[in-house]
Amino acid sequence: MSEIDLQAVSKHYGAVRAVDRISLRAAEGKFLVLLGPSGCGKSTVLRLIAGLEDVTRGRILIGGRDVTRLDPDKRRISMVFQSYALFPHLTVAENIVFGLKVRRTPAAERGERLARVAELVGLTEQLARKPAQLSGGQRQRVALARAIVAENRICLMDEPLSNLDAQLRHGMRVEIRALQQRLGMTVVYVTHDQVEAMSMADRVILMREGRIEQEGTPEELYARPASTFAARFIGTPSMNLVALEDGAGGAVIRGAPASTVLPGGGAGRILGLRPEHIRLVGAGGVPGVVSNAEYHGADTILTVQVGAESLLARAPGRVELGEGAAVRLGWEPGDMHLFDAASGARIDLRQDALQPA
Repeated sequence: MSEIDLQAVSKHYGAVRAVDRISLRAAEGKFLVLLGPSGCGKSTVLRLIAGLEDVTRGRILIGGRDVTRLDPDKRRISMVFQSYALFPHLTVAENIVFGLKVRRTPAAERGERLARVAELVGLTEQLARKPAQLSGGQRQRVALARAIVAENRICLMDEPLSNLDAQLRHGMRVEIRALQQRLGMTVVYVTHDQVEAMSMADRVILMREGRIEQEGTPEELYARPASTFAARFIGTPSMNLVALEDGAGGAVIRGAPASTVLPGGGAGRILGLRPEHIRLVGAGGVPGVVSNAEYHGADTILTVQVGAESLLARAPGRVELGEGAAVRLGWEPGDMHLFDAASGARIDLRQDALQPA
């Protein structure tokens, strides 16, 4: 059994609550991502699971067994770190089997495991090389192989791709996810990169200041962010969050009295719209003025000033609109999100009472 269960776990450093009553479950054979900004406590949670930090309060169960006070070497967990942590004087093969050698695994078994894992991660031709002779992606494969060769059912990964360039990160994301599914490992993966979380995870735990802000599948976090914090963190570019105020015909975007977007009052509320859900329309919609256009090849990101607020709109292909061009923006009722301005919490909208912009 490789299920991980944290029950009201806290970690305090004096008056600082790095982790504050976290409860989560990593199901057996699933890929769980801890996502959040630097300092939110995600790496501390990983170290608590591994036993590298002592729990202040709460319990940690692995496979139904309480391991809260158990030594790290008895938890049967593998780890992959941000730094590759390879021995520069050892070959790739020696780095991979180092842990097995320390545990006095018989030489014949070490050789069998090495051959199997090297084939799995594509390192068969590099086994005799030293780390200095490898690319960044190959070094990360060595670190992965070292974790896999231990044949533990749980693998903890702490921002393992942050030292790689964008192209390598994409390739390694695909490889890590494929390996996890092939081996059936339970993986807890820490990252601040929402692209990694969205593309790799079965479930995402979004953290903020030592607590869980939202938990769900990548689709759930994208489609129904629980707060303005979650709305800003998920999506590229992030969700537009614009202040509303009361208008003659209902809620309007702040500073744009002709831009009625919702029935009822708007004071104290924030409207959320993803750039990819906003379209340019010929008539109707909300009037605005283009202040910038960034051509990305497949699409153009327009910055449009609407009253006192600025919105990003993603349009397909190249859009020839210069600064000062007048446009009208439209979107579907189901693409709107509403939040409380004071708390940032999500407010559910009655879609049957809304009209397209």
